[in-house]
Amino acid sequence: MRRPAVAGQFYPLNPEYLKEELKRCFKGLEIRERDVLGAVCPHAGYVYSGKVAASVYATLPKADTYVLIGPNHTGYGSPVSLSKDTWETPLGIVEVDLRLADGFLGSIVDVDELGHRYEHSIEVQIPFLQYLFGKSLRILPICMGMQDEETAVEVGNLAANLVSKSGKKVAIIASSDFTHYQPAEIAKKIDNEVIEAILNQDVSEMYDRLYKRNASVCGYGPIAVMLTASKKLGGNRATLLNYDNSGTVSGDMNAVVGYAAIIVE
Repeated sequence: MRRPAVAGQFYPLNPEYLKEELKRCFKGLEIRERDVLGAVCPHAGYVYSGKVAASVYATLPKADTYVLIGPNHTGYGSPVSLSKDTWETPLGIVEVDLRLADGFLGSIVDVDELGHRYEHSIEVQIPFLQYLFGKSLRILPICMGMQDEETAVEVGNLAANLVSKSGKKVAIIASSDFTHYQPAEIAKKIDNEVIEAILNQDVSEMYDRLYKRNASVCGYGPIAVMLTASKKLGGNRATLLNYDNSGTVSGDMNAVVGYAAIIVE
């Protein structure tokens, strides 16, 4: 069982308080299912990025499995770690799609629970799914310590092939914040350049812009996996739904973290 690592920090530990916080995040949003194949969601504390994340979740279809791909902030575990454990949050238990997970065996992706044990980037996404889709949902969590383009494209192609072969309806969620600890105007300028490449579904151009601007986008590997897989599965239109930064809540516009909500259909 993968127990919650950041409940009480990034989001409320108390289930009722958590439901109220999620309700706040979705306030003013129309929950309308779209044919979303992939998405980019932030993974900061809900008070800062929850509304941006909810912009994506409000569009997600009911899927057989949600593939959750996040960066490895902790340094623990394999370079690309897949979890097969059952996951627990304050809202209950979520099972992993073991059949889809087994398809990664023998690839660059290792089954390794240590990479997930203390990592928040995937955990914070799960209560949004539970809030909308209840207890029957299945997830497939992949944590990336190695995020270079070659690795990301390989994982993305493998994921797309496994999804196609399975015949399942799957949505792939890349967990990432954008520019870290820059003045809001600079952060937005850098983020807009990276987001433009994402909206063009151009993985190589995204990496070029990340390197040229030394951009501190933490989940660029997961984004590249999502773009590669979504495009192979037929996704041909990417849309920016929302963009904001931590200064909107903290009031400090001198050192913000950027958050983007993007979907691929």
